[in-house]
Amino acid sequence: MLLSFVYLSIFSQSKIIVKSSGDQSVISNASVTCNNKLLGRTDASGVLNFRSKCNKVEVSAKGYFEDDVVVDKVMEVFLAKADPKTKNIQTVILEDKSDPRALEILRKINENYKQNSPLSLDSYSFKSYEKISLDFDEDSIKAYNAYIANRIDSLKSLPEQPMKAQERKDSLESVNLMKLVGKSKMFLWERASQSLYSKKYGEKTNILDNKIAGLKEPIYELMAFRSNRNVIPKEIKEENRNLYRFFLTDSIEIEGRQNYVIRFRQVDYKQAVNRRKFNGYLYVDKETYALKKIESNSKIKSEGSITSIWKPIENKWFLVKENYKLKMGSTSFDTEDSSDKNKSKEEKEADKNARKKFGSYAFATADYFDFKTPIEEKPQDFKGYTIDVKNSDGNLIDQYRTENLTDREVTTYSKIDSLSSKYKLDQKAKALTGLLKGKIRVGMVDFDLARIIGYNKYEHFRFGAGAKLNEKFNKYISPDAYFAYGIYDKDFKYGVGVDIRTTLQKNSFFRVEYFDDVMAAGRFSENLWNFRMKIMNSGVALNNGVFFGYEGFKVSYENDITNGLTVNVAAKRTQEESKFAYDYKGLGSQFDVTSSTITLKYSPNSKNIMTPTGKYTYEQSLPEVYLNYEQGFKSFDGDFNFSRFDALFVHNFKTKLGVTGVRAYGGIIVGDAPIWKNFTMNGLGKGNGGLNFNLTSYLGFATMEGGEYYNDKFVGAYLTHRLPWYFKSFGKNVSSFDFIYRGTIGDMKNPEFHQFEFKKLDHLYNELGLEWNNFLSSQFNLGFFYRVGHYNTPKFKDNFAIQFKLKLLGF
Repeated sequence: MLLSFVYLSIFSQSKIIVKSSGDQSVISNASVTCNNKLLGRTDASGVLNFRSKCNKVEVSAKGYFEDDVVVDKVMEVFLAKADPKTKNIQTVILEDKSDPRALEILRKINENYKQNSPLSLDSYSFKSYEKISLDFDEDSIKAYNAYIANRIDSLKSLPEQPMKAQERKDSLESVNLMKLVGKSKMFLWERASQSLYSKKYGEKTNILDNKIAGLKEPIYELMAFRSNRNVIPKEIKEENRNLYRFFLTDSIEIEGRQNYVIRFRQVDYKQAVNRRKFNGYLYVDKETYALKKIESNSKIKSEGSITSIWKPIENKWFLVKENYKLKMGSTSFDTEDSSDKNKSKEEKEADKNARKKFGSYAFATADYFDFKTPIEEKPQDFKGYTIDVKNSDGNLIDQYRTENLTDREVTTYSKIDSLSSKYKLDQKAKALTGLLKGKIRVGMVDFDLARIIGYNKYEHFRFGAGAKLNEKFNKYISPDAYFAYGIYDKDFKYGVGVDIRTTLQKNSFFRVEYFDDVMAAGRFSENLWNFRMKIMNSGVALNNGVFFGYEGFKVSYENDITNGLTVNVAAKRTQEESKFAYDYKGLGSQFDVTSSTITLKYSPNSKNIMTPTGKYTYEQSLPEVYLNYEQGFKSFDGDFNFSRFDALFVHNFKTKLGVTGVRAYGGIIVGDAPIWKNFTMNGLGKGNGGLNFNLTSYLGFATMEGGEYYNDKFVGAYLTHRLPWYFKSFGKNVSSFDFIYRGTIGDMKNPEFHQFEFKKLDHLYNELGLEWNNFLSSQFNLGFFYRVGHYNTPKFKDNFAIQFKLKLLGF
């Protein structure tokens, strides 16, 4: 017992080394404090050994600016001298290029990342405790409380003004809220979870408990928040290499292992803003080239910092601690009575500059513990979606806390909870999460943002609205309806339906719907596509004026067989009619169609969580496969027997030569069917002889005229390759270039059956492109495309196209 006590006393200690940032000399007698309590002072060698439960400690020394550091086994802090005559104006004299030795170490970090990652193990498990809050920093809290006290005293001294009852009530509530912010945080959320991994069964996360100040119901989308534990930090990613300059400055021993110390700074960090030469540092294990620790600070210290710490377990490096502080903005208050309207413009500007400003920050801490590897791999432990919620009422969270709540945090729960019903915090939180899915939530109704406005060549502008009753109406039954009006065709379209869930544990429901609407002919199936993919492909028919109308009903059933496999089966009966001059085999342009469809989606690496509103995919990972098979019947008064099949495969992979993306797709239809059951080749061009300028789409061709080609069978490919060359124009974004190839080929067996003007595409159609990602540091990609091969024409502008793409849409 005595030996154990001595062991714990020695090895639970932390060691801090304090040096001068100028000449790297040690600083003795530096104070190390936690919450204003002195933990000790450094000795003659600049070293202090101490024990503390604090996550962060403050370091100060006479003649130097203060700094803080996240507590670890070994810490190294560099303090800058506080001589304003020299340091405040001193230019940082560093070469504007990285140290080749540091770059070589970074290359080896990336090269060995997979080998060092816990994901290279056969299995493991661990628990985590995470806490996120929104608050002032310590200095602002004191200043804020002092300001509020003075403000209230000054208001009391003013002559009492006649006020209406509501105005007086609002004034009192405003003062109470100002006082509340001084005593508690603005937001507080805690989560405890258990993470499992098996090479055979994949990842699984069990939410052990969850608690949010002011909310009675959990926010499942927030529960799916992902840390960076299996992600390479952005500071060392190859594509961000040109944003920083790296310097190998030191080596240090931590827990018996030697580490390289690499310091880095932003490329535009030319002067010692806030007395700092570097934005952060990396500790790299010499033996394995694994990250031991990273601290990354904003260019201006007060704007935030991020610290992550790893430790080796079974020769793999597990993340054990994260600490974030990010500035979210500033709150300002008038120091003068705003009722004085007779002030000059200059006086008003002076008042604006004199307003008190208090910085608000997002704070996040995470502790990972109870590591086990290997573990017993039971199939039942990995069933269901990636995230399972075991408990979410907050009653068990104190069992998993790795530190006690502060008085301010305890006050946050009691005070914010009391305001929740008054200010309808639950409803507002649900409304914000609805926006993630393209919906606006008002009580028990979700309004579909995608149906408000649209544009196509047949209707021109299309205005409408869509609404769906959510789980507040009924957990199992959810009716919905929409309507739309086309400006050009001057006609109304509508649809009504209802979903009936069979369980609340996963995505499983029946659907019945009736509709009367129009659609571009030959659209590729988008069944089970997610919201982002549909938005990206929404402009694929922008210049296709070949439309047909459809009216009828449909019955379907959808079920997630596993986390990665979804099946949808449907039967429908419709009356379909061309909206253009058309005749099929002398039978006219209006037909009755009876068919059944089966759709499969396989997405083995995507991560999902079940919420009261349905399944939420919080991380879409490739590869993905989509299969559709539709069978038409002459029975049930149908006019045609036909079989229609289409498939889409999406994947990307990274090599030393860059990142390659693959999108392969195709389709075939056999039997009798009108032209709109066949496949259009997804041209995006206008075909009017002018410059082709369009927005990118998921399956479209920039240089092809819209609605020009139709096939009854085809295959297509979309290939993109990102060059491993990253550069910076201006701003904070890194730019790169993608080479793009799009190609398709097919045939039409009996084009004479379809009496309208079109072409079959029976030779290989090729277009090559170069896309500039983050064009001029914006959030847009700019692409230039040129048609080559059989369909190339003598005129340059006929073969050339320019495309814009919102980067958020991704590959």
